[in-house]
Amino acid sequence: MQTFLVTGANRGLGLEFARQFAAAGANVVGTARKPEEAEELAATGAKVLPLDVADDESVAAFAKALGERPVHLLINNAGVSGRAWMDELSRADLTRRIMEVNTFGPMRVTEALRPHLVAAKGATVVNVSSRLGSIAANTTGGFTGYRESKAALNMYSRSVAAELRDQQVMAICVSPGWVQTDMGGPEADLTPEQSISGLRKVIEGLKPEQSGLFLNHDGTVLEW
Repeated sequence: MQTFLVTGANRGLGLEFARQFAAAGANVVGTARKPEEAEELAATGAKVLPLDVADDESVAAFAKALGERPVHLLINNAGVSGRAWMDELSRADLTRRIMEVNTFGPMRVTEALRPHLVAAKGATVVNVSSRLGSIAANTTGGFTGYRESKAALNMYSRSVAAELRDQQVMAICVSPGWVQTDMGGPEADLTPEQSISGLRKVIEGLKPEQSGLFLNHDGTVLEW
C-alpha cells in the first residue's frame, strides 16, 4: 500500500487532505506539532506523528521515525499566514518566522525525506503554495512576507522537479484557492472539501511533463 504523507494535518487543508486520502483507502501519515491534540486527525485513521517543520531536530527525528518506509506522496502543507503591509513589518522576526515555516520548512522536510521519496520509485512532492505567491499576479501589495515565502517555495519546487527527475520524483506547487479555513476566513470562495477534491484530481492526474508547474486547484497553470 502506498504511503501518503501530509504535514500540518491537524486542521484546515491538511486535515481535509488526510480525511479524503484515508477515505479513499490510502495509508496516510499526518503530522502535527502537538499530536496529542490532533484528535480529528487521528479519527481519520491516519497515523499521527509529531513534526515541527521549523525545527531541524524535529525534522530529523521524524525522518528517523519513518524508518525505511517509501513515501509515494509528500504534501508539504504546514504553513502560517501573514497579512501585513510593508510599513507594518517593523519587526524582522515576523517575516523571518513566516519564511522559516513556509519556505524553509518544506525544504527541510523534502531533503530529509529524499531517501524515502527515491525508494518509492515514482514519488510526487506537492508544495502547497498560494496565488499570492505569483509575482505576475501581484498588483495590490499586502501580505508582505507571506507572498515572498510562497514565491520562494515555488522556485524550490522547480529545483526539486529538475534535480530529482532522473530519480523518478515529480514536484509541483499548487494553489488551493481562497478556502474557508482559519487562515482563509468564512468569506472565502471554497470549502475545504471543494478545494481538496480539486487538488486530488490534479495530483492523481499528474503527468511527468507537468513536473515543475504551478497549478491551481482546478488544474489550470498559474503564472509565476
